[in-house]
Amino acid sequence: MRTTTFGSQGPEIGAIGLGCMGMTWAYDLRNRDDEASVRVIRQALDLGVTLIDTADIYGPYDNEEVVGAALAGAYRGRAFLATKVGLVPGTGGRRADNDGRPEHVRRAIDESLRRLGTDHVDLYQLHRVDPEVPIEETWGALAEAVRAGKARRIGLSEVTVEQIERAQAVHPVASVQNELSLWTRDSLAEVLPYTEAQGIAFLPFSPLGRGFLTGGISSFDELPEDDFRRSLPRFQQDALKANLALVAKVQEVAARVGATPAQVALAWVLAQGRHVVPIPGTRTPRYLADNAAAVDVVLSAADLAELDALPAPTGDRY
Repeated sequence: MRTTTFGSQGPEIGAIGLGCMGMTWAYDLRNRDDEASVRVIRQALDLGVTLIDTADIYGPYDNEEVVGAALAGAYRGRAFLATKVGLVPGTGGRRADNDGRPEHVRRAIDESLRRLGTDHVDLYQLHRVDPEVPIEETWGALAEAVRAGKARRIGLSEVTVEQIERAQAVHPVASVQNELSLWTRDSLAEVLPYTEAQGIAFLPFSPLGRGFLTGGISSFDELPEDDFRRSLPRFQQDALKANLALVAKVQEVAARVGATPAQVALAWVLAQGRHVVPIPGTRTPRYLADNAAAVDVVLSAADLAELDALPAPTGDRY
């Protein structure tokens, strides 16, 4: 695995990370296998994939327990461990609600460390900004975790430049985790250029378009009954059919460069900046190895231009 630095000031990490959400939450839970997930996380470390990303809401809560089991013993020292706070189980049919209250953050970090079986995380992230709580208050509580030695650094997720600037006035922002892929490019306009200029790590989640850009989904009916993608506009049948044109272009480039569509999609994300570290999720050994090998895929300027020219997808993100 090729390595990079975590932002301009951080430690050396693998250029591709591992998102663990789908191991216990959101995707095809009928086939959940915690023991297999433990093996995949350890395989990731063997491949040089060091950034392991989880959150307390995933599950909820049991995703951190799976990650903690995988990183028991000597494995912990090989991982750059990241988790998140700020979402809680939802009410009224919602999957999650915001909770950015400082008292919640102070309590949640201790609970996360217990589930993860460690005395600190390498990165503690605010999962979503709570519109009911000033970001300065929430961010101040995360900064307390750094001062207490419970987190080495803190980051933000799904934020604007204005929110990053407000947080930075309280404590340095080490990373921003926003969605970025060939079919979600909103961050390219302002957020990514800002983080690049500031030396902040940018961690794209869903860099494979929630699996769609791999070419493995051709129909809404292929999605498992308990899969949350069934609720997303881009995966509704008419939108999905239209969006297959994007996948066809990715497949065309992949055939030309001798790579898989997933590798091309990840290579495009990696090409967006020096401090961009995508965190594709998987619980399958073969897909993990495929994703990790994306660091070796070379896309020419013409390849990148062809991918840049892809039209916007049909349907909103959520």
